[in-house]
Amino acid sequence: MSNSKRRIETDVMKLLMSDHDVELVNDNMQEFHVKFHGPDETPYEGGVWRLHVELPDNYPYKSPSIGFVNKIYHPNIDAASGSICLDVINSTWSPLYDLLNILEWMIPGLLKEPNGADPLNNEAATLQLKNKELYHEKIREFIDKYATEERYRSTFGGGDESDDAGLDDDESDDEMLDDEDAGHAAGRPRPSDAELSDPEDYHDDDDDDDGNLSDELTNIQVSDDEIIDDDGDYDDDD
Repeated sequence: MSNSKRRIETDVMKLLMSDHDVELVNDNMQEFHVKFHGPDETPYEGGVWRLHVELPDNYPYKSPSIGFVNKIYHPNIDAASGSICLDVINSTWSPLYDLLNILEWMIPGLLKEPNGADPLNNEAATLQLKNKELYHEKIREFIDKYATEERYRSTFGGGDESDDAGLDDDESDDEMLDDEDAGHAAGRPRPSDAELSDPEDYHDDDDDDDGNLSDELTNIQVSDDEIIDDDGDYDDDD
């Protein structure tokens, strides 16, 4: 058995034996979903997200591909694709890291302290810098629409059917996920990091949720050197 295969089995078994809710895709240790809870004492507290994880054949020498399946509002997470801009799981990845480091330290740390200088969601980055109150309201709006515990169970399964009684019968899944997200929820792979490596691909094109904000946003004045454009220095070497 190669070192990479041995390491994949070791790290995935550690994850399966932890408190995290992990679901392998077709019993494949190199592709799985993880239930992720928003960190306490942050605007994301109480939110529940599904992470899609793929391990390359040469893991841990190459970093895993990780993305959010249901939508989240964050400066460093693309609202449409769910891809994450985080150096420590991209350009500065080390084989010393493992999956538990990512789930218990790296991603929670990113949610607690966004990096406004390297955004994938320019609107969120602008609000985070200029209007914290409206920024927090937008986060809660996304959680209420896409990331409550009830919506998670309704969309991805888990829990008794009685737990979902509070949801309206006529509430369709496409209100929680767009077509692309629904494919990821069913276990189909996300776009590879290579497909997402072009900075021009990182844009926020959510029709309903990332369109026009309230009139407050239009009153925010941001100088040219404060707005981060989409040609940032994000370097995904996956």
